[in-house]
Amino acid sequence: MSQRTPLAAPTADLVRRFADIVGREHALTDPDRQQPYLTEWRDLYRGRTPLVLRPGTTEEVSRILALANEAGIGVVPQAGNTGLVGGQIPHETGTEIVISVTRLKRVRGIDPAGTCMTVEAGLTLAEAQAAAERAGRLLPLSMASEGSACIGGNVATNAGGVAVLAFGTARNLVLGLEVVLADGRIWNGLRSLTKDNTGYDLKHLFIGSEGTLGVITAATLKLVAPPREKATALAALPGLDALLGLFRRAEDEAGPALTAFEFMSDRALAFVTKHVSARRPFAADYPWYVLIEISSAEEGAGAAALERILAAASERGLAADAVIARSLGQARDLWRLREAASEAQKSEGGSIKHDISVPVASIPEFLERADRAVERLCPGARPVPFGHFGDGNVHYNVSQPQGMDEAGFLALWEPISRAVHHVALELGGSISAEHGIGRMKRAELPLVKSEVEMDLMRRIKAALDPKGILNPGKLL
Repeated sequence: MSQRTPLAAPTADLVRRFADIVGREHALTDPDRQQPYLTEWRDLYRGRTPLVLRPGTTEEVSRILALANEAGIGVVPQAGNTGLVGGQIPHETGTEIVISVTRLKRVRGIDPAGTCMTVEAGLTLAEAQAAAERAGRLLPLSMASEGSACIGGNVATNAGGVAVLAFGTARNLVLGLEVVLADGRIWNGLRSLTKDNTGYDLKHLFIGSEGTLGVITAATLKLVAPPREKATALAALPGLDALLGLFRRAEDEAGPALTAFEFMSDRALAFVTKHVSARRPFAADYPWYVLIEISSAEEGAGAAALERILAAASERGLAADAVIARSLGQARDLWRLREAASEAQKSEGGSIKHDISVPVASIPEFLERADRAVERLCPGARPVPFGHFGDGNVHYNVSQPQGMDEAGFLALWEPISRAVHHVALELGGSISAEHGIGRMKRAELPLVKSEVEMDLMRRIKAALDPKGILNPGKLL
């Protein structure tokens, strides 16, 4: 493969030409106005840029990329800026421009009969969910950041969330895409067909590509009929060994109606109740908790199944206690306990985070081995594991030891992450379940991908972005 020409910083004339495409109001050069686009929420990455562009149409994105490609200017696509691996933040060099798609917010169409919707990339996930609900349908992609995460970012990172167990990741919900290529050409692949067996399915190149192959400007998404009932409960478990047994029991009883099986450690719950929600759900403390949700097309069927699951779990020693939500408000409160786990950790000092996946049956072994590995490297460190047990995704976060200097703890990020990832890989897992590679895990990617896989990915990148202007230095 030929060596690429190094990317340049935009000249003052190029900055003016870029600004003319979107209008001066939407071309941000003032550092204060740029700031929300240059820092990710954990404050791990702080970038610089000469220009943040906020295009309002796909055609404006096309003109921006055509000019950037011609001039050899690096471009960082950004949606809701909720990414957790630095993929949406420009580098500190200050030579890359940022394209924010947050003004692309139209709902282009909803087809309730065809159970699909076409929306633009800057619509937040919550806004897309609300539009689907108004049409009597459900967009089943769901996550804690849905109020700010945008559809473009969800697709570009193949987002997961809390409903993967029943509906899969974002990839499973995408029927078609509109993408602007590196040279400015627009690929309109906004098809709503479930079956289209006509050669390469190009949309899958861009789903999960993290903005390195094209800029997603719109997506056609699969919708489903909303359930008549959602039954929610929080179960307290006597020990780690009960996790798998309770999951198998729930799966056997509820089948495809089991839409969530989320787990969290006692430490995670303690952080949430201390810093976010003051009320603990049980009179006693237990080592592990599981949030179970069953969706049903028949009123009362989900609640009945949930009660049978919990009764059987209690008889078999898999559950020590349980709380069943009796209202939508109670269900929201139980979900808040799980969804606030990351937020609550901020008040406990430094946190080293991991987004791994292993086979479901290996989660207990992973947790035990990872705990031992972390303790060897940093005695007193406080693991705070939680995640999506049903699809094997563990957010294995580690809070600093009490009384330890935060900077000193965060300096251990690399050895701790390497040890945790090593355990996951030995169990046949992955170092990134749903957050992507971005900048944070780029150096580790060749350790988990074969030479053939790396070569194929580089060839795809070179074919679609020969000058390397799209999200340079990310993923590959």
